Amino acid sequence: MQEKDFLEKMAEIMDTEAELSMDTVLKDVEEWDSLSYVAFLAFGATIAKEKIWPADVKAAETLRDLYNLLMGDK
Repeated sequence: MQEKDFLEKMAEIMDTEAELSMDTVLKDVEEWDSLSYVAFLAFGATIAKEKIWPADVKAAETLRDLYNLLMGDK
C-alpha cells in the first residue's frame, strides 16, 4: 500500500476533513478515538503483513507509526 492510499484510508477511517500527513500526531487529531482505533484494527487485520497487536496501535504516536505496523516495519 502506498502512503497516499494509506492517508486516504485513514481520513476515511477517522471520518475527518483534516489535512493528514505521515507525520500527523494521532493525539492532535480529534477524530482519532476508540471507534477509529477499532476500525484501524479491523482494516489492519485484512491487509497487514503481520498480526497487529492492539498494544502496538495504542503505542503509535504518528500516522507513520500506524503505516509501519501495516507494512510490518515495527
